Amino acid sequence: MSVPTWVVGSGGLLGGALTAELRRRGVNPLISKVLWHDNSLARAVLIEDARRLVADSAGGPWQVIWCAGAGVNGTTVEEFATENALLGAVLDELAAAGESGTVFHASSAGGVYAGVPAPPHTENSPVAPLGDYGRAKLAAEQLVTDFALRHEARAVIGRLANLYGPGQNLAKPQGLISHLCRGYLLASPVSIYVPMDTLRDYLYVTDAAEMVADTLDHARHAPTGAVTKIYGSGQSVTIGSILGACRTVFRRKPNVVLASSPLAAVQAKDLRLHSVVWPEIDERTHRPLPAGISSTLESIRHHVTVTH
Repeated sequence: MSVPTWVVGSGGLLGGALTAELRRRGVNPLISKVLWHDNSLARAVLIEDARRLVADSAGGPWQVIWCAGAGVNGTTVEEFATENALLGAVLDELAAAGESGTVFHASSAGGVYAGVPAPPHTENSPVAPLGDYGRAKLAAEQLVTDFALRHEARAVIGRLANLYGPGQNLAKPQGLISHLCRGYLLASPVSIYVPMDTLRDYLYVTDAAEMVADTLDHARHAPTGAVTKIYGSGQSVTIGSILGACRTVFRRKPNVVLASSPLAAVQAKDLRLHSVVWPEIDERTHRPLPAGISSTLESIRHHVTVTH
């Protein structure tokens, strides 16, 4: 019998992939239809679903996977505070279920390590966000950590590398690979405002979903408290290499424009990552970058065909 599981943010890149992965493993997760633009309605739906999860667990184990969050670099402090207040409200509601619970919170490695020198960064590295996005992620991590400590629950803070793949929200100013694919299909230029030798770890979203699902299985047998884990492919590439891989897949040079942006100030040049926590979860074969770009391209091609 599977553990009652709730995926918050199932309409997003990671949440969607995780929902599919859990179903593949025989888990039918609770998903929420949340109107995120209306804070009052969003709060009401989330509280109701939190109560439903607790009721379904009947005093036994339960799992929450929090992948929600519309904030990106450039989002206001007030908007981040509103998002984190929703997370706090849900955790308060879950407190009634106490120690039987496990919370996975999807955070951002790039956001929290942006100002840290001497990569590669591990879970033992200090944190030093450069912008409001990273500071908001740290605040959310603290909410989840405090919840686990107060209520003898389990929590995993998942600091994820740059995710890419089918399902990325192209309305957001993030997701370079998806925007390059869309630019190729629509013959429109894509602006890049960081140096070509900028290093990032790109993790295909279904690989990430499998790793998180494995983590949940592992965490159920771990001591109570909070654990921080980095999720990445273990292979960092430059922006120039990304463009080269896209050229191979597209069979033409990507249409990019080198631009300037104040957001460049909150971007680290080198974000190599190396996880030293629960390393058995990282012992896997990751999708090669050209194959991931090709899958992303086909997904966006279908979307473009449907919407145009």
